[in-house]
Amino acid sequence: MKNNKSSAFILGLFIFLGLATAGKLLASAAISYREFERTVTVKGLAEKEYPADIVIWPIQFTVANNDLAELYSSIETSTDKISKYLEKNGIDSAEVSLSSPAITDKSAQSYNNSRPAEFRYTAIQIVTVYSRKIEQVRRVMAGLAQLGKQGIVFSGGYETRPEYIFTRLNEVKPSMIEQATTKAREVAIKFANDSKSRLGKIKRASQGQFSITGRDKNNPHIKRIRVVSTVEYYLSD
Repeated sequence: MKNNKSSAFILGLFIFLGLATAGKLLASAAISYREFERTVTVKGLAEKEYPADIVIWPIQFTVANNDLAELYSSIETSTDKISKYLEKNGIDSAEVSLSSPAITDKSAQSYNNSRPAEFRYTAIQIVTVYSRKIEQVRRVMAGLAQLGKQGIVFSGGYETRPEYIFTRLNEVKPSMIEQATTKAREVAIKFANDSKSRLGKIKRASQGQFSITGRDKNNPHIKRIRVVSTVEYYLSD
């Protein structure tokens, strides 16, 4: 019985030593593999310009009067002039919408303790154009001063600047990703040649976020689409 226990102990010891040795060899092999694994990570840029396909143009004007009924009448008159001007220049009525006028009663403002304002009531009205006729709308913008000569007081700042939207991103994505990947590969090949290596397969790749910006402040209707792809390649001698 004692001999059986001794034999079992010795057998177990050999198995343990064998497994430990095998594990050490495998670990060593893995470390050696990582040490000799060579890669290069490169980036490829794709950048193209496309015209926007939707324009949102808020036309804001102000009216002032001491009589509330006359104020509303002036709002309607100015709104009608703008609508007719837009329709005359090829902007469909379906592309035009009106907001509710914002009326301010100066006499109702508790902080107004200075001399009375010239006009008790002021109103802000916005007529918004939403259209796919980019160039046509831009031509209409340039001629808006004609309405100013008719007594309409246009107002507004940054919040009333026209907004241009590009909606065809899904259409251009495939070709731009292909271009970015091609550019990345060209850089990787150049690196491999310079380092006397050969470019292998892709180890991993990631696509950056697409960005859409205006070409510049004077041409916001021209959109610059940009994406950067990051690709890691294996290298071999």
